[in-house]
Amino acid sequence: MRKNFTLGSGKYYFSINTGHSKIMIHRSRKEDAVQRFLNYKRIGKDCEWLGCWNGKSFDESAPPKQ
Repeated sequence: MRKNFTLGSGKYYFSINTGHSKIMIHRSRKEDAVQRFLNYKRIGKDCEWLGCWNGKSFDESAPPKQ
């Protein structure tokens, strides 16, 4: 995945696969990120939960349950 931006520490990320590209979305609060992620899954989008960025890697990378 090509990144032209810096990931923010302490933010929750997930990506949406839209055919030939991926859109990465972030939220500051975990509750907001989980709600958006599950909403995209509910309407049939191909989503991947990335987790919380700690500055070096993703923590809490297990996908949320409905």
